[in-house]
Amino acid sequence: MGNKKTAVLLVIICAAFLLIAGKYIKDSGILKGYPDAEYLTTDESEYRPAYRGLTRKEKSVYTALYRGISEHEEDISLPCELDGDEYSKLYCLLEKQESRFFYLDSVYYTADKVRNAKIVYRKIYDVEAKQKELDEAVRAVVSGADGLDGDEYKVRYINDLLVRKCRYVAGDDKEFAATSYGCIVEGEANCEGYAKAFDLLASELGLESVLITGVTDEGENHAWNQVRVGGEWYNIDVTWADTDVTGEMRHMYYLCSDEDFGKTHIADDTVLVPYKCDNDDRNYYVNSGLYAESVKDAEEIVRREISRGSTNIELRFAGQNIYDEFMAEYIQEQNIFELLSEAGYQMDSEVTLSLKENRQELCITLSLS
Repeated sequence: MGNKKTAVLLVIICAAFLLIAGKYIKDSGILKGYPDAEYLTTDESEYRPAYRGLTRKEKSVYTALYRGISEHEEDISLPCELDGDEYSKLYCLLEKQESRFFYLDSVYYTADKVRNAKIVYRKIYDVEAKQKELDEAVRAVVSGADGLDGDEYKVRYINDLLVRKCRYVAGDDKEFAATSYGCIVEGEANCEGYAKAFDLLASELGLESVLITGVTDEGENHAWNQVRVGGEWYNIDVTWADTDVTGEMRHMYYLCSDEDFGKTHIADDTVLVPYKCDNDDRNYYVNSGLYAESVKDAEEIVRREISRGSTNIELRFAGQNIYDEFMAEYIQEQNIFELLSEAGYQMDSEVTLSLKENRQELCITLSLS
């Protein structure tokens, strides 16, 4: 009798164990098959250089996340199992590069092993209405670019439009500050919002662009872009182009090489390795004839701009010694007025000269009134 009771008890214990184990196995998805691997179409990947740089396995996971997040799914089955670091890298890459996903939170779940992605979304009541607002605003921007021929004209159009339409707000002062929606629709954004807006509009206008994160030379978190123009990659920082002063814009961070840009922008390459930017040929100052490789060059630039009737003259110098020599001779010793007179500037009445100086970037702006 005792043996029968023991046997019955063991059967009950085993049944309970199997029930609990079965529930665990079901919930964990251990026995669940992986969905088939899918990949972005040729059209979808054309203006996603970051995606094209992934391995085939990484592309399949990126695609699964992209498709699921597009449909606002909270649980996304991945086509393979990843370790936590692999998943974190891919999620962070997508969250930064997919600029339309303004409703996606930067917070995410991970584990030692990930085969099902749990997605966190911003708590937005009217997400569909906001999506429509963004789509309409983007279409209006694209429509305004009709007739622009050439990558560089498109880049300048996007840069100038965002500077005019958006106001910088620090950190997360506004709900959508770090999103393309905040920049393009609400007109208020932090550096990430500016960068995501640039990235979104660039792809819509047929340009390859990536969002880069890192820190400034002062150690502050920052975001900017790289864009491909005429087959070459260039750095561009729309946030720092915006002075928030009507009619005023900075040009020293427009289509720069790594040599100049790297003085103030230090990229984080743990998620995305930035492209090499070797050329300065499309930099604003070089392209506009405002780049001085000698003091004599600087003199000629001032003369030329004065002869054209300019009262606001920007200059960038090729080296520190040239910059210092020009500043000493023409600003500190005030010989700039003699140079202006030689160039034909009318000084019959009192002339006010104001100087804006960016020593680190070797740039000055002379304003006459």
